[in-house]
Amino acid sequence: MMAYFYLGLRMSNKENSVKVEVKTEYIEQDSSPEDDQYLFSYTITIINLGEQAAKLESRHWIITDANGHKSEVQGSGVVGETPTIEPNTAYQYSSGTVLETPLGIMQGHYNMVNTDGTKFKATIEPFRLAVSKILH
Repeated sequence: MMAYFYLGLRMSNKENSVKVEVKTEYIEQDSSPEDDQYLFSYTITIINLGEQAAKLESRHWIITDANGHKSEVQGSGVVGETPTIEPNTAYQYSSGTVLETPLGIMQGHYNMVNTDGTKFKATIEPFRLAVSKILH
């Protein structure tokens, strides 16, 4: 089952405006609940609503499972790329994570820079990772 979360994230001025859309899916066929391994995929769409191109330089994720266990992921770009997103266009990528519980939360931010050199953070509010049978 696929879950859709639309997070409209806008910075304080138009030059730094981005919208982030998140879609999540539990990958049952590649999970192993008896071994406490639940695989989730997520697809992120970053839409540049600003007046300048914005380059995604790095990411920072905080992933929390239902037991409160947190892990952090930081690194350059996303899926091996540091995309530049032109005004009124979007960049989309998919990735995944494994949790030890059937329910969890992800949140974080992207460090971005506009073509004029202005750096800003695109904050990603918490979104849920859940096995479809857990939530009705």
